[in-house]
Amino acid sequence: MKKIDIFGNNRKERLQASARDRSYAFIMNDGMVRGCMVNATRMVKEMRANHQLGILETLVLGHSYIAGTLIASGLKGNDRIGLQIDCSGPVKGLVVEANSYGEVRGYLKRVPIPIQKPLDDFNLSPFFGAGFLSVTKYLEDAKQPFTGQVELQYGSIAKDLTYYYSKSEQTPTAIVLSILFNSNGEVTGAGGLLVQVMPGADDKTIDGIEGLVKDLPSLGECFAENKNIEEIIHIVFRPGNPKILANHRVDFMCHCSEDRMKNHLLLLPAKDIADLSENGPFPMELICHHCNTKYFFSQQELKEIQQNREKQ
Repeated sequence: MKKIDIFGNNRKERLQASARDRSYAFIMNDGMVRGCMVNATRMVKEMRANHQLGILETLVLGHSYIAGTLIASGLKGNDRIGLQIDCSGPVKGLVVEANSYGEVRGYLKRVPIPIQKPLDDFNLSPFFGAGFLSVTKYLEDAKQPFTGQVELQYGSIAKDLTYYYSKSEQTPTAIVLSILFNSNGEVTGAGGLLVQVMPGADDKTIDGIEGLVKDLPSLGECFAENKNIEEIIHIVFRPGNPKILANHRVDFMCHCSEDRMKNHLLLLPAKDIADLSENGPFPMELICHHCNTKYFFSQQELKEIQQNREKQ
């Protein structure tokens, strides 16, 4: 993966932004409620730069990246999740992957998203239309992946994921996704929250959590002002006596590489590789959809790939 450098030579700013981008897992109400809050400001900025997105596209894919981070917060080891939306609206769909290490990658199925008029607000429902939301869990100790799917109800990733958890996993869940733009259209803060009520919790606990989440301040604004996640958790959820369990980095990260792209080419039929190495175009360009990194191969490199293919 090749990231576009959004910090230039400002090493201090890069380190500070990296330190702030973290996911915090916590419990409260004597263990009857689990939660995760994430500051994903740098991740969303880097995602936007690599995928070369406008404001609307950044909002849609950025919400998906934050959601993927939150869904993956309970994973361990080499576990990972996939979040996918397929829809009839202008967005058409998206694919996001996240793992237990806080690494997230993914892409929109249509860029740019066509619009008929300037945006009046950030209501995304008209851009999704009818469709399906799927969550796939790739667990290391499972024989095969598990996929849950629901029809889109709201055209809001946060609300539709909340609906997914209630229908597919029967777990009362609240999800908040927030991205703040300044007057120049630049991302200044991005983050999210996931809160789940464990089996056995009473109605009073559920109602109390719903009230606290409803009164939650804008996380985009909080992180634009560099507010501390731990302080936000303890202030907002004080009635539940929250306890931080762990925290780790979050990062826009894809493990594509030139060698992996070469391996993909080696899977092509020998006649196709021979045609490419002879007729080009040169250099040949391959793009990783997940991170929009471009890889270029000269005619000489293609001929070497052809020779390796013929040896197989």
